[in-house]
Amino acid sequence: MSWLHDVYHRLVSASWARLLSLLALAFGGANILFALAYRLDPGGIENARPGSFADLFFFSVQTMATIGYGKLAPQTLYTNALVTVEVFFGLLGLAMVTGLTFAKFSRPTARVVFSRQAVVAPYDGVPSLMFRMANARGNNIVEAQLHVVLAREETTREGEAMRRFHDLRLLRPQTALFTLSWTAIHPITDGSPLAGATPEDLEAAQAEIVVSLIGFDETFSQTVHARYRYAAGDVAWNARFAGIIQYFPDGRREIDYARFHDVVPLRE
Repeated sequence: MSWLHDVYHRLVSASWARLLSLLALAFGGANILFALAYRLDPGGIENARPGSFADLFFFSVQTMATIGYGKLAPQTLYTNALVTVEVFFGLLGLAMVTGLTFAKFSRPTARVVFSRQAVVAPYDGVPSLMFRMANARGNNIVEAQLHVVLAREETTREGEAMRRFHDLRLLRPQTALFTLSWTAIHPITDGSPLAGATPEDLEAAQAEIVVSLIGFDETFSQTVHARYRYAAGDVAWNARFAGIIQYFPDGRREIDYARFHDVVPLRE
């Protein structure tokens, strides 16, 4: 199966709930299989109750985890050989799960909050597409770079329908230090792919605005990235973002995340 070729990447990128559920299922399934194998040799496990599958299962758990309480013990050649095989797979599985867990814990990730909506409003007298981001962690992302692409369905001169991607130029595509918030601004000038576009045009073209942020996490000294997509319906026209920066008398600044996603219509 094709997914087996990339199983490590799938497990590392899976959520913790999904990963732990898969590991629990694998652990339980492996012990059930070994319990069925022990069942082929009745009387092979000392002190196990006759016909008790539960005793066989928990003996397998103790063997795989190398616990060895001392109450249940193998007493035939077949059972001892099976115990040897199970201990080998148990040690191998423990090493693999340890490496997988460490890789998932140590993987650097960015906690960047994107506004749920983008807005189109005048900026310095020019209609502009804007969205904002915030660094939800207390660390600093240095040398952060932002890349924004417009994806939409278009028809070539030959009449062939295809999905094309257009770069959206930003007023400030990078910042030396991304600590609090960052509002990305794309001026909709005559050379912009959005020039003359309307909400209906974007909906008809199944347009999406794809955002990619990459930077250097100074805490872990590793590169981190974040992505987000805005569908055509996520763009609020003739609207602006509500203010979120709070200033304190001692000079401190904080972000009011309660209003981070708020959009206010422009006054006529």
